Amino acid sequence: MTHAAPAPGGYDKSEMYQILEEGCASVGLDSRGAQLLRGHTNAVILLNEEQVVVKIARKGTATEDVARTVKFVRWLMDSGFPTVPLYPVDQPVVINGHALTFWTYLPQPQHPVAAEQLAKPLYTLHTLSAPPVALPEGDNLAAVRRSIAAITALPDVTLACLSERVDKLESDLRTVQFALPAGVIQGDPQHRNALHAGNGAAVLCDWDTVANGQPEWDLVTVEIHCRRFGHGQQHYKAFAEAYGWDVTCWPGYRTLVAIRELRMITTNARKVHHAPSSLQEVLRRVEGLCREDITQPWNIL
Repeated sequence: MTHAAPAPGGYDKSEMYQILEEGCASVGLDSRGAQLLRGHTNAVILLNEEQVVVKIARKGTATEDVARTVKFVRWLMDSGFPTVPLYPVDQPVVINGHALTFWTYLPQPQHPVAAEQLAKPLYTLHTLSAPPVALPEGDNLAAVRRSIAAITALPDVTLACLSERVDKLESDLRTVQFALPAGVIQGDPQHRNALHAGNGAAVLCDWDTVANGQPEWDLVTVEIHCRRFGHGQQHYKAFAEAYGWDVTCWPGYRTLVAIRELRMITTNARKVHHAPSSLQEVLRRVEGLCREDITQPWNIL
């Protein structure tokens, strides 16, 4: 059985490259020889001639959301925060309603950023003063409900089961007492949302999910990625030691992990229409969820 090729960022490739060419031309960059790096969420493209990375926001993304991200990252840069820097052009660039951002390319070694390297940047982020940008409030449950409403690849009985699970977790969340002060959270901190910056340091990237919220959400996300994607328990333990707090020892851990993993599953299920080859992995994860299997390895999508 063959699967349809994934549509990067929800675009067919000819449409994506047309947007790329027009966007690059508008800021004086050469798009010839461009290379698609990632496409499951946004279309992330390397301009080999320029050594610049272009991110075309996923189809349907509000341009004001991208503009807010740009403003936030500029503030981080001005504050000396370890982030991948924006390329120095006016942005976002909007082509036919689609927003493009431009980033300095950082060449990477073969090995991903280790969880421990995420600790210092995340702690710094969580303890920053309030930014001069109106960030949304992080709401994982609302995100899960939006995804369930948009899923077309799962049977109704499965969607009903997921909805029931959301209702229970919403009830459970009301009893959770958070331990850390609220602040700015990255929203999806993980090995692939950070890059090596030399001398053992790492910088964060992919700021689409930045929000106001509880740092515990970021910390359980790191733990999930260590446990589910083969990085191992030692990687997480090194992260927790470097951060200075272990979320797995906190009473609210189980509830937050269940919500965060459900969001990861339903987000990918919603995208199956644009990435049909991911359906088998989504179904496998849903089956593991129904078995309450917290150790099932997940394949990266």
